Amino acid sequence: MQRLVDNVLAVTKESVKTFTYESLNNVVRLINGMSAMLLAILPGKASILEGIHGWELRPTFRGPRLPRWMENGVSSFNHFIHELSVDSDTSSSVYYSSDGEDSDIYPGTPMSQSSRFSRESSFTRAKLNRSWIYWVRCLISWILFPMKLLLGAPRYFFSSAFHRDSRAPARSRNLHPSFANSPRRLQNLKEHFVQRATDRRRGVVEDLHLAIEIFIESAFDVVHKGAHCLLAPGDTLRRVSRWFSSQRNCHADAPVTSVSTSVLSDNDPAPTEKKTTFHGTLNTDARTCQDVITELGYPYEAIHVVTADGYVLLLERIPRRDSTKVVFLQHGILDSSMGWVSNGVVGSPAFAAYDQGYDVFLGNFRGLVSREHVNKNISSRQYWTYSINEHGTEDIPAMIEKIHEIKISELKSKQSDLEVESNIDQPYKICAICHSLGGAAILMYVITRRIEEKPHRLSRMILLSPAGFHHDSSYAFTVVEYLFLCLAPILAPLLPAFYIPTRFFRMLMNKLARDFHNLPAVGGLVQTLMSYVVGGDSSNWVGVLGLPHYNMNDMPGVAFRVALHLAQMKHSRKFVMFDYGSAASNMEVYGSPEPLDLGEYYGFIDIPVDLVAGRKDKVIKPSMVRQHYKLMKDAGVDVSYSEFEYAHLDFTFSHREELLSYVMSRLLLVGSPSKQMPRPKSLKLKRKDLHAGIAK
Repeated sequence: MQRLVDNVLAVTKESVKTFTYESLNNVVRLINGMSAMLLAILPGKASILEGIHGWELRPTFRGPRLPRWMENGVSSFNHFIHELSVDSDTSSSVYYSSDGEDSDIYPGTPMSQSSRFSRESSFTRAKLNRSWIYWVRCLISWILFPMKLLLGAPRYFFSSAFHRDSRAPARSRNLHPSFANSPRRLQNLKEHFVQRATDRRRGVVEDLHLAIEIFIESAFDVVHKGAHCLLAPGDTLRRVSRWFSSQRNCHADAPVTSVSTSVLSDNDPAPTEKKTTFHGTLNTDARTCQDVITELGYPYEAIHVVTADGYVLLLERIPRRDSTKVVFLQHGILDSSMGWVSNGVVGSPAFAAYDQGYDVFLGNFRGLVSREHVNKNISSRQYWTYSINEHGTEDIPAMIEKIHEIKISELKSKQSDLEVESNIDQPYKICAICHSLGGAAILMYVITRRIEEKPHRLSRMILLSPAGFHHDSSYAFTVVEYLFLCLAPILAPLLPAFYIPTRFFRMLMNKLARDFHNLPAVGGLVQTLMSYVVGGDSSNWVGVLGLPHYNMNDMPGVAFRVALHLAQMKHSRKFVMFDYGSAASNMEVYGSPEPLDLGEYYGFIDIPVDLVAGRKDKVIKPSMVRQHYKLMKDAGVDVSYSEFEYAHLDFTFSHREELLSYVMSRLLLVGSPSKQMPRPKSLKLKRKDLHAGIAK
């Protein structure tokens, strides 16, 4: 009787699971199908969806060869990765060809321009075809579901009744399969090796599947135990008596499970106890830049920098302590240092520079939800009261001076006989590579340091789609500009910054990014709509949402004043510092009733500048980068200008061999630091507190 009850409960449980799983899958297919229908009627989707190829949620072994910039000076670790790549491409191509979707979503890295264009066009056609197939399958599944349920339940009943005893031996025999007879399993292990530094999240749909299974298992476990108690009361009484006796003899709590861990380049590398928390079970991807760097086999060092106004910044490093070549990488808006390492070993600028012998520093602007500050009780409104001025006059100076302090200490300690020429105060050369807002901030830094007659310590700047000029932009940005300028007095007290305020919604976005990746039509629809918001830029906006620095614990935000500062630049059609709203406030900060027009002082830039623009960039159009170039050229700056077929985020978030080759070639041109030009006596910048608030 008990065996019959067990079989009935097992069949019922599996039937309930099947019904709920199929219902959920049908709902997901319906959503994906509706998204495909909407996507089919949206204009301009073909060019927008090109950005999905630019950057993957996880690196891949399927690179055809080492990039040109890695042919000399490549690390042994990269040679190992390349050997695995060649083995993967040559020995298991049959398995990739049998998995069409995976090949489309994770293309090989880096590739030529012609092959990329042909693959992009084929991808768009294949994606639309798959979308219609999903829609048809959805309708057929709903029609055939009752028949599938009726036929599946009896089959499972008989199989569980007559073959239950034969499962355990079969399972034990397959615990150790032969890898020689399973090349696909070997390939999966290769991908698991790199997956440790890549996407680990479950999406919302996967979490719903898991929650439903746990709930059904728990409910039927209660029913099963209740039935067992009724059918075997004697056994139940014995178990209850044993439980009471064990409770009297055991009063101590269960030990807490912990794992011994150690992190490369910590001050104390001894293993430490790391307790598992509840948030770890939520399966959100909260990896840091440190996790990505160390898991890929590179050294790492974290340096905390305190600015003059009390903000605590994280300056991260891939150290080569004896190198006299230094690279400083600075991210743009709503970004972090993760952007420079997110493409894995062969596609990231930070790893490319390190493999060429550079000491790599990764800067991070202020503006995290965690609000790192020397004043632990600082309010949200006080923390977010800053503009781009503070990025260029507080954040970057603090990080550059910290780099200078570290390099002077390390090089002089390792080379006791080092002699520095009288006209140069640093035995190293530092090049800055900056993207978007980071480019505007580094220009502001160099100009203001030259005005103040302080050394900026840079030898070259490579600016990738730098901000500063924005008047040539889309209609969407123009609408946002006027909204900011008109509503600034009302919004400033109510909205200090733009970010996701609660942990739950940050976790939800982290998981939805995975669902956008798993559901191609939904991801394509979100990609298209986000692209419309930013003027039609074809960057992989959905992929960027999947970056680990957007997680439930923290995320980069945008201060209201930073957004207002960008609107002021667009409205004035000039690269100006922040307008504090009144002549008196501006006079106190700048010594003039109007904010400084930095474009008028480009003549103070005494180092070479390389400007790079993207022809597909709709956020900062090539015409705006050429505005920088024209003003610098007229001012006598040693400046170059180049264009690539990139969108705005392609400069950091995509495998671009051409860009990395160009950046590495410009780094090779860095010469000895030259004497800085004297400052004209007629110009004076008051060194007041630039962190003063807008006139209240």
